[in-house]
Amino acid sequence: MVYDLYETQRSLMRPLADFAEAAAKFYANPVWPAVPHNVTQRVSASYDLMHRLLKDYEKPEFGINSVQIEGKTVAVQQRVVLEKPFCRLLRFKRFSDDVSLLGKLKDDPTVLIVAPLSGHHSTLLRDTVKTMLQDHKVFITDWTDARMVPTEQGRFSLDDYVAYIREFIAAIGPDVHVMSVCQPTVPVLGAISLMASAGEIAPRSMIMMGGPIDARKSPTAVNNLAMNKSYEWFENNVIYRVPASYPGAGRRVYPGFLQHSGFVAMNPDRHLTSHYDYFLDLIRGDNDDAESHRRFYDEYNAVLDMDADYYLDTIKLVFQDFGLVNGTWTVEGETVRPQDIHRTALLTIEGELDDISGAGQTEAAHDLCTGIASVSRQHYVAEGAGHYGIFAGRRWREKVYPVVRDFIAAHPQGAAGDPPRKPTRSRASA
Repeated sequence: MVYDLYETQRSLMRPLADFAEAAAKFYANPVWPAVPHNVTQRVSASYDLMHRLLKDYEKPEFGINSVQIEGKTVAVQQRVVLEKPFCRLLRFKRFSDDVSLLGKLKDDPTVLIVAPLSGHHSTLLRDTVKTMLQDHKVFITDWTDARMVPTEQGRFSLDDYVAYIREFIAAIGPDVHVMSVCQPTVPVLGAISLMASAGEIAPRSMIMMGGPIDARKSPTAVNNLAMNKSYEWFENNVIYRVPASYPGAGRRVYPGFLQHSGFVAMNPDRHLTSHYDYFLDLIRGDNDDAESHRRFYDEYNAVLDMDADYYLDTIKLVFQDFGLVNGTWTVEGETVRPQDIHRTALLTIEGELDDISGAGQTEAAHDLCTGIASVSRQHYVAEGAGHYGIFAGRRWREKVYPVVRDFIAAHPQGAAGDPPRKPTRSRASA
């Protein structure tokens, strides 16, 4: 019922949003000789802000068509490598006519970036992908909005998530380095643990960034909500069925609009200030800052639904039973044993000011992965970085990325192969 009411409200607001957009453009047009420009500018800004507050936000595009490598522009093409009902495996293929540069590109390490399935689309990691492309062949998981998946495709659980990761790693090949950002740190560690236990060829390294490996450490507001409410509370209060207007009609989901409300409720003053600053930027004609605001909220406001089974599984396993750290997590009857990992190096990264995954939650992976030699393990704390700062923005590019790049370069053979190379500053690109 709540989902249907939301869709009804969205339909009613759409004409008003369209009107506000048209009015903003109308008053921004300098055709008012009898009216002071500052007046029309203020009216236009008011309508523009109204439009952005009322409009629907669709999934953005990655929009990565080229990158700069060694001072040269290298074309990038996005390709679908593997398509599953709930996820696509994408590759960002680089092309160059420079023969010498092309040889270097072919020798670059391969990285699978596992994007979070926690409300936002994988395009949230656009900056992560573009930066990694300077020195790596890059794949990424592109999760599908559950409301777009017909019920005939079945449910999607945390076990299915783990199975997807194992299949993607196998499809890419044994030389891959796996980077998980936030939520997927747990299922990625589960997948690689199962691969190690089964004697499968494991990835060369796993880079875990800002994830709840052990949510008991330095619990944040997000952790406390998941810990203090019962499983039944979540099932009865945040799970709804997709309305008839979508391909996934009837599927039980945790709706994106509820997740978005939760995101905003965490820092309402910050968002209010941001929107007011945007209004002032429009009045002043500060187009650069206004465009920066648009880019951020085009991404931030675009959310997806998650299948109910996956969401509830995650709540129970990660935040209530702590199944991974307690050694009680089983996937399809197999116990997840991180201690069985020997041939995969481990880098954990945390943000000093992370208010989503608290201090020590990601670092806890080292206590679990006892089979990895100490020389093949590293922990890094990004000073001054919040949750988003460890994978996007200036701190990611200037502080975190060099650590990731050098760690990958130092472990070309995996933890149990040749001794890791001493980290060195790799070329600026390639």
